[in-house]
Formats: sequence, structure tokens, C-alpha cells
Amino acid sequence: MVVVRRSFLLLASLGFILSLSFGCRSPWSLQQGQINRPPPLPQHPQIEAYFNQNPAEEYRDPYRDISRNGDNLEQLLIDNIENAQERIDIAVQELRLPKLAQAIARQHQAGIAIRIILEHDYNRPWSDYRPEEIRQFDDRQRARYEEAKRLIDRNNDGVMSAEEIAEHDALVILRDAQVPTRDDTADGSQGSGLMHHKFVLIDNTILVTGSANFTLSGVHGDMGETASRGNPNHLLRIESPELVSVFREEFNFMWGGGEDNSPQSRFGLQKPNRPLRSFMVNDTLVSVKFSPTSTTLPWQESTNGAIATAIDSAQDTIDLALFVFSSQPIANKLLERHQIGVEVRALIDRGFAFRYYSEGLDLLGVALADSQCRYEVDNQPWSSPISTVGVPQLPPGDILHHKFGLLDDSLVITGSHNWSKAANTTNDETLLLIQNETVAAHFRREFDRLYTTATVGLPPWIVQQIEEREAECSAITERSSDIPDVVNLNTATLEELRTLPRVGEVLAQRIVEARPFSSLDDVRRVSGIGEKTIEGWGDRARISDD
Repeated sequence: MVVVRRSFLLLASLGFILSLSFGCRSPWSLQQGQINRPPPLPQHPQIEAYFNQNPAEEYRDPYRDISRNGDNLEQLLIDNIENAQERIDIAVQELRLPKLAQAIARQHQAGIAIRIILEHDYNRPWSDYRPEEIRQFDDRQRARYEEAKRLIDRNNDGVMSAEEIAEHDALVILRDAQVPTRDDTADGSQGSGLMHHKFVLIDNTILVTGSANFTLSGVHGDMGETASRGNPNHLLRIESPELVSVFREEFNFMWGGGEDNSPQSRFGLQKPNRPLRSFMVNDTLVSVKFSPTSTTLPWQESTNGAIATAIDSAQDTIDLALFVFSSQPIANKLLERHQIGVEVRALIDRGFAFRYYSEGLDLLGVALADSQCRYEVDNQPWSSPISTVGVPQLPPGDILHHKFGLLDDSLVITGSHNWSKAANTTNDETLLLIQNETVAAHFRREFDRLYTTATVGLPPWIVQQIEEREAECSAITERSSDIPDVVNLNTATLEELRTLPRVGEVLAQRIVEARPFSSLDDVRRVSGIGEKTIEGWGDRARISDD
């Protein structure tokens, strides 16, 4: 059992309160009222870095007609797609940007060979949903639908006309242009994990990849929230035939044969294991690793293992900007570096930073039991905790979506890969390691921009939650290691289902009676499961027909 000292909790909480007092100006007010714009940073000749909230650049949001700071990531994609001469391959979890879809359609009609792979949960046009389906939406689904409706219904008359749908519903644009598209059910499954890639291949030379999904929230900002500037994201444009070849191999595994209507697509663990591969791009060492990795292989050979190995090389500083951080072995490696004097700072999205499974709590030196009075397996709160862990202050609706680490201002760890076990062993993901100070400088500016106004330290409400949980639990134990970290909702036993937060005996039985599920939309229709329940599961719950 981990003992959390009350005195430390009070001190850590005080530090959090003090951090709030020094950052009273919100970052989005700084964005909109900035006078002294920093100069643009030099770009590497073959590895260019772009950020949708880059303070050195400005563009006009094409959908909300708002002048705002940042690189226009959609235009970056469009420019590269329009320059394609032979073929374009796109693998992205979600694509909802109509101007991007129009550029793709034009190139397809011009004779450029185009293939697109999407995550199956996002491979249906919003305008295809029937009224009876919309009435069953939960709060999150309804909010997403209303956001899409604001985008498509350009005259704001409350109706998405056929003309508006044809021009502004991205998936309809692609469908009408007959652009070849598949998703992760092409292998005959119901989607065993997330097809979470975000990459574009232009001919045999250009790779565009990073953390951004091709959506309004991932690039520009929410239609219904004028303060929104989009989830903090980045894209890299890399000119390298060697890297394009490796990414095209990954794409072809997922696409399959294709020509004879028997795709033979392979997603997830159906693909062969590929070790970390390294290439020289001009003067820069770039390494790439694709997830998932089977648990039958040594963890060190996995994508998370590659992250830990990279961290082990840090000598002075480690700065992290992560959507999710729930990998205990990576946290343990950070502890080793911290103990020899390496400075560690971490920003984690507010929705995940202080959950019981978040490694942010380890770094802060505390532990939070789950709803069944259990700590995570091998939980290891730091005995010499740091107070440089926190959450960025973002406009309403925006989330921290980066997945990057910056080591010694020279090594960038990035990609689509969240630092979690599910990303490591289940999802289709990308990890890139880039050893270059010019590229690193762009990530340094982004981290500093976010950290300057972040609230760091242990928030008082988590101190209270820890104390309340300890008072509720007669005993707190470690979660049994024989319970899977990723629970398949279609095949899990009642005991396995009950390891999920907010799932007790009655709700677990309802889940069993309602399955099989084809998507999380099906799960939301189970009585007693709301958005907060699914959100609380984080990346521990998955749906497949295995």
C-alpha cells in the first residue's frame, strides 16, 4: 500500500494555488491581443515543423472568418496534396475538413491515384444520420453533431440542404468524387483497436505527419466557440524517399491487396512486428516505430520501450506535452533520470492529468485509488516528487492533443502515439524520434508557450479526493496483474468489466446482456452508461470481435 503524507499533500496543494496567482492572463487573451509577435524560427531544409497555435504566424480561419495566431495546418495539407504528381495515400483517424476534402477530390478527378484509410467510428458522414438516430445521441454525440451542422449549414437556416451537404460535408465530398476509402473493419473485424495514424504520403518523396486529426477541433477551432483555437497540435513536413517508403509499407499492410475485392487488410497485431528503423534525412537522424507491439515480445522492443530508451539518453532536461500519460515503465524511466539531476517538466491534458491511472500523479508523489479501492499495478509515486507537472490553460472546448517529448533541446519524440499501454499494444500508431536542434527549437517554443500560463502542482481538489477515497476504503490494495489493462467490452468477463471505473456488478451484467457492440455508440445506449462513465475508462476499454 502506498502511504500519502497529509503534510506533503498540503504543501503540494499550496504550490498549485501559488502557481495560479502568477498566471492570471489567459493564453487565448494573449493570442488575441498579442502586440510583439516573435520572429519565425528557421526551418530545417527537409524537416519542417508547423503548429496550429504558432505565435509567430497568423492566418484567417476559413470557416469562422477569424484572424488568429498559428500555422494553417489545413492549408499545409492542401498545398502538398495539390503538388502531388502521381499518388496520395492518407491514413488518419478522422477527416472532416471540407476544403481539404475538395482538394483531394479535385486531384482524384485529375487522375492522381488516391487512397484513404479512416478509423471506422469516424467513417460516416454526419448528414447521413437519420432523425431517430440523432434522438438517441448522448451529450457528446449531440455536441459533435451540432458542431458539424454549424459547419455544413452555411446559411444558418437550421437545415442542411443537399447543396450544402455536397459542398461542406467532407465525407460526402469524398464519396461523391468516388475517392477509394477504407477503414479498420476492412480486415473482417469490427475494428480491434483505434486506427490512430495521422499521416499523408505525397508521391514517393513527401511525408506529412504529426498529432493533428483533420478536423475543425484538431486544426482551426470549434464553430460554436469563438474563443477556441483548436486543440494544440502540430504537423511535420518531411522530404525523404526512405521515410515515405517505410510509411507506405505500413499503409499497404492496412490497405491490403485491393484490386480483386479481397483486400486482405491487416490492422493492429495482424501486421508483422517491425523494429525501430533509423534513417539519415540530410544531416538528421530520424527513427520510426509503428504500433502495436505484441505483449509476447520484450517490452523494450515496443514503441513505449523506444520512448523509454530515448528518455534514458537525456542529460539535462526533459519536457513533455502529452494528451495522455499512463505508461508506468516510462514513468519509472523518468524517475531514474530525475534521480541523477535531469530536470523534468510535464504538461498533460486536463481531462487525464489527475485520473487514478495518470503517471502525472506519480511524478507529483501521490497515488489515487480507483473506485474499487485499488492502486495501479506497480504504482510508484516519486519519493522526491516534482511540482513541475500540470495542465495548460486553454480556451473553452480545446484540449492538449500533442504527444511530444523534448530532450536536451535536441531530440524530439513525437507522432500519433499516446504514452499509454493501449497505444502500445492495440492501436495503429506512429512514433518518430528526430535528433536535430533546429527542429527541436520549434517544439521548445511550443512547450514554453503552453507552460508559461499553465497551472502546475497538485490541485487542492485532488488532495481532497485522495483523502476522501482513503476514508471510504477500509483497505487499499494493488490492482491484480492478471486483470487486463485493456478490457474488450465484447469478450470481457464480469470480473474484468468490474475493473473499469464506475462499473459495478449490475452495470457489468447489463454490458454482458447488451453485447456484441460494434462501436462506443452502442455502449452508450446501455442504461447507466453516460459520457462521464466512458470518459473515465480512458483508453482501458476497447471494442473488438476477438
